[in-house]
This record gives sequence, structure tokens and C-alpha cells, in this order.
Amino acid sequence: IVHDKKTAHSLANIDYPYAGKRPPIDTNYFETFNRDNVSLVDLKQESIIKITEDGIQTSARHIPLDIIVFATGFDAITGKFMEMDIQGRNELKLSEAWKEGPKTYLGLQTPGFPNLFSITGPGSPSVLCNMPVPIEQHVEWITDCIAHMRKNDIDTCEASEEAADEWVAHVNEAANATLLVTVPHSWYLGANVEGKPRVFMPYAGGMVRYRALCDDVVKHNYAGFVLSSKNDSEQTGGNNSKHNFDITKQITTPGI
Repeated sequence: IVHDKKTAHSLANIDYPYAGKRPPIDTNYFETFNRDNVSLVDLKQESIIKITEDGIQTSARHIPLDIIVFATGFDAITGKFMEMDIQGRNELKLSEAWKEGPKTYLGLQTPGFPNLFSITGPGSPSVLCNMPVPIEQHVEWITDCIAHMRKNDIDTCEASEEAADEWVAHVNEAANATLLVTVPHSWYLGANVEGKPRVFMPYAGGMVRYRALCDDVVKHNYAGFVLSSKNDSEQTGGNNSKHNFDITKQITTPGI
């Protein structure tokens, strides 16, 4: 498809399994490199040294440019949460709670941060789906939860530590069954942000399974969430003193 052998080699010379990162599926993507006005700079062969006033200086040459379009990526999934300086119980900052990697239950709540719900946050299917689908599911689930709280005079809803630990373990289990964790420089692992923990953040178990698990949690009276009111003593989902709904028992590992 690509006529120039050197360019073809650079495009095919990937150091991760196919589909470990999103493959280019745009129409005529590879054919574009056959155009006279398109060239490829292989950063494995020559690194960027600096941006100059009229182009880019690499370790091998200066490339004159009129316009530079930056596509350096994002601090995905957790970045915007960190920027908001959110504080939970005992003035715990979310950035401190997630210092070693995000810890959530169903990707919807973090222990120590009552009534803080997240949409397509870490631990949810988010970027591994067609994004409007998990967004809609999250919004519907959260609004139903708030309606349940209002109906039952519940003031706070908070993910328990135990439930979050179980969920994080399952998120890791699902990820380890894929090729996605084998890519050392993937933004799925936060590799594009200096100092960010290398943790696989999305839930790779599939949207269908995830939706069913969320529904099961509701059926068990919001199991894994601590529900409490100003006038009543604290209670966990299921009206028990302990989190007794093992979400992992609802999951069959083969097929993840």
C-alpha cells in the first residue's frame, strides 16, 4: 500500500501487539503517505530537540513549517478530576486519594468522598465504548440513586472501602485478560503524563456486563454503598452492618 519502503517500515514497526492501541481505520490512511506533499518523521529514528520560530529541530535536521498542530494527547480519565481540587472527608484531597492510582466502586464513587458521583471516570467502561452509551447509563443510574435517596430521606451515599477494593481488583483482572496492558507507552496507562501512576483505568469487561453489575447492585439495595441520614445511624447497602454483596461472584471470568 505504501510505496516507499522506508516509510512503510516505519509505519509497520510497532513495538506492541496489534490492537494493543487503537489501530488506524480511517479510509486511505496508509495511502496518504504516497502523496507528494506528505512525509513521515519517524521519532524512533530522530527525536524532537526543540520548537523554533520557523519549524521543528530534530536530532537529525531542521524541518521548516508554517503551522504546527499539536496532538500530544490528554491527561485522560483522571486529569480533570484532579484539576478541580476536590476535597472529601477530613479534608482529604482527591489527588492524594488517587496518588497511587484511582480507586473507585463501579467507576461511580470514591471512598471518602460522599455524594461525589463521577461520569465515565476511572473504573468505568468509558473510552472502551461508544462514549454516549456509558454516559447515558451513568446519568440514569446516578439520577435513580438520588431519587432513591430523596424518597428514603437518605442524606449521604458513599462507596465503601471494601467494595472499592473488590472493584479495583476486578478492573485489573479484566484488563489483564486483554492486550491493552501490554503497551508500555499507552495513555490508557497514563504513560503520556510524567509522574502519573501506570494504572490501567477503564473497565474492559464490556458495557453489557457492566450494566448488569450496576443493576445487581441496585437490586441488592445499593450494595457496597454506605447510605446514611442525619437522624439515623450509618448503614451499608443491603441494610447490613457490613458489605456482604460480593460483586465478583456475579462475574464469570472466562469471556472477559
